[in-house]
Amino acid sequence: MSTGPAPAADIATGSTQSAALWRGIAFFGLWMALMQSVKPADLLVGALTCAGATWTSLKLMPPTSGCVHFGQLLALLPHLLWESFIAGVDVAGRALHPRVPLSPGFVNCPLSFPRGFARNIFATITSLLPGSVSAGESEGELVYHCLDDTTPVVDQLWQEERLLARALIAGRRHG
Repeated sequence: MSTGPAPAADIATGSTQSAALWRGIAFFGLWMALMQSVKPADLLVGALTCAGATWTSLKLMPPTSGCVHFGQLLALLPHLLWESFIAGVDVAGRALHPRVPLSPGFVNCPLSFPRGFARNIFATITSLLPGSVSAGESEGELVYHCLDDTTPVVDQLWQEERLLARALIAGRRHG
């Protein structure tokens, strides 16, 4: 009997099976919340639909593409809410005050997060920052549209990356 580490294929299979189980449970819970019915026909359709949704989600976002530590993300919630509030005040101030300088433009931000789940979550969350919104990707870097490209937008994004790195597990690099 071997007590060494499990082969990589076994680990990947376990990870996929675990992800499939949790995703299937989440999809079925959502189905039940929307349908609010326990009729056998509704449960059967729900089970088949959730199986299809789980299979599709595993193909589009394999478990190796990263994950979120919700506890760590929850710990960042006060920071994220504050930044979102400041963003709203900043944009409102710029819209209502005619003399506030605007220099709209695009900035490229190189990140440590590889393409995939963690980078997408990062782009979504950082779109709450004052005066910037993720607008795409160019040559492996995220592109942000900002209201004032003379401010240190990229430095602020790097600070957020360091904070969010605890909550976002990047997974392996994708092509």
